[in-house]
Amino acid sequence: MDPSSMVELPAYEYAPRWMQLDERCHHPDYNNDLTQFLTRTVTLIREKVSDALGFNIRGGKEHFCGIYLSKVMPNTEAERLGLREGDQIVSVNGTDFEDIEHAKAVKILKSNTEIMMQLRNFPYGYKKTYENVQNSNIASS
Repeated sequence: MDPSSMVELPAYEYAPRWMQLDERCHHPDYNNDLTQFLTRTVTLIREKVSDALGFNIRGGKEHFCGIYLSKVMPNTEAERLGLREGDQIVSVNGTDFEDIEHAKAVKILKSNTEIMMQLRNFPYGYKKTYENVQNSNIASS
C-alpha cells in the first residue's frame, strides 16, 4: 500500500452510556443535531481596539492547523454571542483564517472594533491542535 494514500482517522470514541430512549433527547452525549457543525456568522463589536476580545485562540499555519477558540471568558460579549471552545475561525472581515499564521490572526483580531467572523464547530480539528503544538514543542526541544 502506498503510504501517501493512507488516511488518518480520529481516535475511537466509546459510545455514551446506555440510557432509556425517552431520556436521550435531553442528554448532550446523544445530541444528533448536525446544524451545530454548520458555518455561522457572528459579529463582535468593541468600543475600542484596546478592549478585550473575550476569547483566546490557538493554532495557526506554523502548527499545521487552523485557528481555534481555546477559551471563551464568562460574562463577555463573546460568550453572549455563542462563541465556544473548539470553534474554528474560518474568516474574519473577509480574510481567510484557514491557512494563516497565529501572530497575523491575533493582529487582525486585535486591530478591529467590528469583527465579523465565520465560525464552525469542529471538535476533531481543535483536539488535533493539541497534538500539533505538542509535537512542535518536542521537535524544538
